[in-house]
Amino acid sequence: MLYVKTKVLPSKIHGLGLFADEFIPKGTVVWRFMPGFDQRFTREQILAFPELLQTYLYTYVWKNKKSGFYIFCADGGKYFNYSKDSNCFSDYRDNEEEVVTTAIKDIQIGKELTDNYYPYAYEAIEGNVLDEIAEKYNIGNDFEINFQEKYKKENQNSR
Repeated sequence: MLYVKTKVLPSKIHGLGLFADEFIPKGTVVWRFMPGFDQRFTREQILAFPELLQTYLYTYVWKNKKSGFYIFCADGGKYFNYSKDSNCFSDYRDNEEEVVTTAIKDIQIGKELTDNYYPYAYEAIEGNVLDEIAEKYNIGNDFEINFQEKYKKENQNSR
């Protein structure tokens, strides 16, 4: 659940993005999993859903390496766009089951909230149902492929 005021607007990065609707000081918790609002799905639950819902979830869920569940943000949190130089950071904490997203820079009203979510959302995880859905419905899109190639190149260049 988002803990700050935001708006979902067209993004220069990709599609829609999440924008600050209030000043967000560095260190502010921006998003945290809220049981009963945000959702956790098992692999079996996702595969039991109709094709349309499976392909929707392909875009908006990630597999939690800690809990093994697939996480769905029920609010605008699903619109965080990737940036290597992000203004938010999501990480696993000992006392939390799911990632917690924190502002790592002051974020002004109107600025897009971004996260370098590749390490927790895109890392290859054996048995990831999202890979099966992509293959089954042929939805590995150009943006996804280009994103993964860009991320790998960025990280090779920073070593």
